[in-house]
Amino acid sequence: MVDWLLDNDYLQARLMNRILNLYYVNDLTQSDIAHQLGLSTTKVNRLLQLARRNKMVEFAIKTPFQYLFDMEAELQKHFDLHDAWIVPLEGSETSLRSIGMAGARFLLNHLQDGDVIAVGGGATIYALVESVVTERKYQVEVVPAVGGIQGRSTTDVNFLASQLAERLGGRSYQLFSPAFVETPDQREALLQMAPIKEVLDIARRASIALIGVGTVDPNSSRFVLFTALSPEEMLQITELYGGVGETLAVVYDIDGNPCAPEYADRVVGLSLDELKRIPLRLGVASSAEKSQAIYGALRGGHLSSLVTDEAAANGVIDCCLIHQDVDLPVELKRSRETIAESYSFMQKTQKVDEAGNAKFRK
Repeated sequence: MVDWLLDNDYLQARLMNRILNLYYVNDLTQSDIAHQLGLSTTKVNRLLQLARRNKMVEFAIKTPFQYLFDMEAELQKHFDLHDAWIVPLEGSETSLRSIGMAGARFLLNHLQDGDVIAVGGGATIYALVESVVTERKYQVEVVPAVGGIQGRSTTDVNFLASQLAERLGGRSYQLFSPAFVETPDQREALLQMAPIKEVLDIARRASIALIGVGTVDPNSSRFVLFTALSPEEMLQITELYGGVGETLAVVYDIDGNPCAPEYADRVVGLSLDELKRIPLRLGVASSAEKSQAIYGALRGGHLSSLVTDEAAANGVIDCCLIHQDVDLPVELKRSRETIAESYSFMQKTQKVDEAGNAKFRK
C-alpha cells in the first residue's frame, strides 16, 4: 500500500471532506453526522470550526440583486459608511418614488423615541417624507437644518419638517429664514435673532440628519432655487472654486472641502462641520449627474449613510477610478460589461406586469 494513503493528514482531510459535505451539502445536523460516522458531536463541531479557521469552506451568497448588495458593501468599506442602500434601475432610470420609499424605510429602521431629526430640502427629501407610513407614533422632534423657499414643496424646509413630524406623530419646529441672503452681515444679523438661533440650536443636537445632495452645474442645478444666483455666479463656483456639489446649500469641492466662501458666508443653516457632529447623517440622492456631488460628500465625510440608485453608484465608482483612490477595493473595479451581464441575468428572473412594473417571481 502506498505510504501516503496511511498519512494521518490525508486521513483527517478525508474525514473533514466527508463531514463538510454532509453538513453543508446534504444539510445534516451535527448530531446526525456524528451518528453516521461513529464520532462524538463534540468532535464534529470541532472539525467544522477547524475547517472554517483554515478556510476550507467558502460561502458565496447569490441573492437577487446581489451585484448591488456587493457594491453597497464595498462603498461602505471604502468610505467608512455605516450603511449604503442602492436602488436598482427601473428600465433606464430610477423613480424618485423608489428612492423616497427606500429612504423612508431606512429612516424607520433606525428611528427611536427621543430622536431629533434635522432635515434639509430637495426633491429626494420630499419623496422620502411622502413615503413615510408608520403604524405607531414616535416621540420625536423634526427641525429644519437650513432656511428655505416658501411656495415650493421641495425647497420649503419648514413644510417638509411639519409634514414629516405629522406622519411620525412628533413635533416640528419652524425656521423663518431664507436659505441664502445677500450679504454675510445679513446672515449674522439673522443668526443672532433668538427665534432663529433657538431652532438652529435644536438642529445642532439632532441625532439624525436627512439631507439631499445637489449639483452646482450652471445648466441643471436646483441650487439656484435656494440661492437665486446668476448663471455667471454659478459658473464661478464651478470653474474658479472647483465646486462639484452642495448639501444644506453649502458648496464643496471634489474632496468634500467647503469652497466658495463668499457664498457659504451667506447661508443660514448648519455648517458642514456642525453637520458632521450629527451621529446619523443620511444622504438621499439619485441619478448619474449627481455622481461627482455624491463622491465629494462621501470623501468629505459629510454622510454617514447613503441611499442612492444604481446609476449614481456606478458614477461614484467611476469617480474613484478617475481620481485614483489607491485603496479602492478590487471588487469595485469590475467592468461595465460584468455589471450589465448581472443586470441582464436579474431581468430574466423577473416578470413584468401590464403596467411595466417589475415584480419578483414568487
